[in-house]
Amino acid sequence: MHEPLSVFIVDDDASVRDALSLLLGIHDYRVAVFADAESFLKAYKKEWRGCLLLDIRMPGMDGLSLQKHLAELGSELPVIVMTGHGDVASAREAFRALAIDFLEKPLDHKKLLAGLAEAFSRQQVSLVAKMNQDQTQRLLGNLTPREREIMEKVVNGQHNREIAAELGISPRTVEVHKARMMDKLGVGNVADLVRLQLHANRG
Repeated sequence: MHEPLSVFIVDDDASVRDALSLLLGIHDYRVAVFADAESFLKAYKKEWRGCLLLDIRMPGMDGLSLQKHLAELGSELPVIVMTGHGDVASAREAFRALAIDFLEKPLDHKKLLAGLAEAFSRQQVSLVAKMNQDQTQRLLGNLTPREREIMEKVVNGQHNREIAAELGISPRTVEVHKARMMDKLGVGNVADLVRLQLHANRG
């Protein structure tokens, strides 16, 4: 079961945290607030899903350092960076570290909500891709070693006779294995089989 989607606010200014919590609560977002990067990292779980709303300038670890540290940990949380100091260098660095938006304080609420909508949409797409990936791997796990072998050869463009000669079995037997394999995978033709194989290899 996936964790619900939440907005994680990391900002050392209590008034900003309160205002954002109120605004996002009104728009039905689940919110978790942290006063600094260190307390966020202490609580952080890799399975968290949603969006990180991150202040750039904070005492201790700053926002960009936290963003980079999370990337090293393999975090998939999209990040929206907030700053009271709209310097271009920080913006460039935030985008280089894959922030999806960079907002200057005082925040424009419309831009913030649009950024969050995009972040959540990206997260959902990534979750669906992950679920599809898991499903594909499960389907492939149902194949016998022989069916798996024949699948590889079919995907590589070999015909039944070639496969039969290579494996020392009759073309009819290849046909039977191939039909079973495609039935287990729920694909109707070789093009769909190739597509499924490519999807599996992306994981």
